[in-house]
Amino acid sequence: MSLFRRESSMSDARSNWSSKTGMILAATGSAVGLGAIWKFPYMAGANGGSAFIIPFILMVLFFGVTLILAEIIIGRAGRGSSVTSFRRIGGKFWAPLGFVGVLCAFLIMTYYSTVGGWCLTYLFEAIMGNAASSDLAMLEKTFLKTVSTPVSAILYQTLFLAITAGVLIFGVNKGIERISKVLMPLLFVLMIVLIIRGLTLPGAWEGLKFLFSPKWDQVTANSLLNAMGFTFFSLSVGMGIMVTYGSYISHKENLTTTALWVSVLAFISCILAGLMVIPPVIAFGLNPSAGPGLTFITMPAVFSHIPLGDVFAVCFYGCLLVAALTSMISLFEVPLAYLMDEFHFSRKTASVLLFIVLSICSIPSALSMGPWADYKIMDKNIFDAMDFLCCNILMPLSALFVVAMTGWFFFDRTKYEINSSVKHSDGFMKFFRFMLAFVAPCFIVVVAIFNLI
Repeated sequence: MSLFRRESSMSDARSNWSSKTGMILAATGSAVGLGAIWKFPYMAGANGGSAFIIPFILMVLFFGVTLILAEIIIGRAGRGSSVTSFRRIGGKFWAPLGFVGVLCAFLIMTYYSTVGGWCLTYLFEAIMGNAASSDLAMLEKTFLKTVSTPVSAILYQTLFLAITAGVLIFGVNKGIERISKVLMPLLFVLMIVLIIRGLTLPGAWEGLKFLFSPKWDQVTANSLLNAMGFTFFSLSVGMGIMVTYGSYISHKENLTTTALWVSVLAFISCILAGLMVIPPVIAFGLNPSAGPGLTFITMPAVFSHIPLGDVFAVCFYGCLLVAALTSMISLFEVPLAYLMDEFHFSRKTASVLLFIVLSICSIPSALSMGPWADYKIMDKNIFDAMDFLCCNILMPLSALFVVAMTGWFFFDRTKYEINSSVKHSDGFMKFFRFMLAFVAPCFIVVVAIFNLI
């Protein structure tokens, strides 16, 4: 135990969150990204509403809390990036395993920034009053033009990356934490405004019934597997984010309650996203399972039918941009911390360098639905291929390394970290280890196999 204390004191100079609220909001921002607002509504729509939501909530509370807590433990124990923390806890052998999370975060940014660019495009169009139309065919053509025009796609993508890098330059307290304290409350306010407006529409009640009326006959193996997959990917597990954010947590903080708060706020955000999108979509007789097009094609049609639709379009795409930005900030911090810890770059130098590299590496994804649409990897365009690699291979692999470290090889260190501020009962620790060592690996493997096949 003295060794653990010495390691902690060696890293006291590392930045810490100034408040627990700041850390929770920043970590929640990583989970409440486009996965919540963009993907959750159509996932719920395609899987029977409550038949998807109820299993999702249960899985977040059991598996989500376990996996988030495990990553936070590694970060606080190692007091460094994913690579640094893995090395400090397990030795040189574990360092490459920690790098999987860093690589995953970097690759995700190469195509996530493309979607962030789309959000910027639509926000600007909404501000100009051009985002709402009742013509679905025209909206589809507009979306296809947005994603396939090379100059504008690269321009908005680069601008999105520049905004992200600009925030990260200011560090943990003045950058990530400060912006999270502004953007996350703003996100919730915008979502609530849109929810209230949507629920006042004639026929919106049918959307509520769709989301929350139990349809037990629609609870199938497929809906359960989809709920498992979305739980895993919506909480930013396996990307090195929670490990990196955990390295900024002081030893005074209760890690269990932190992980619980992040998980609860993440699924609440998903539910709010469902309430924001599904009722108005159903109220106008549109398809709630329209895939990603639900955000960029169906919702503009909704705005065209309501008073002050242009105003609410600005709110919606502002909400979407905020969600994309908070997630991108979290992703950016992972390789940024790696460069600072492993190569001793200053934060400013690392931020600028990473921005330049990402601006170049993100171009193929930006062009993958336009001029480079014919370039295929495993019958997928570059954008989809990168998404497949990260979501189906790297994230589950990284998560398996996390549970192996915390649940099997170094559980004494896990136990020390989790009990450093608040003493947990032996019963809780036995249950937590069981979840880490046996249940979580099975959960990860099932999700990985389901998505691969």
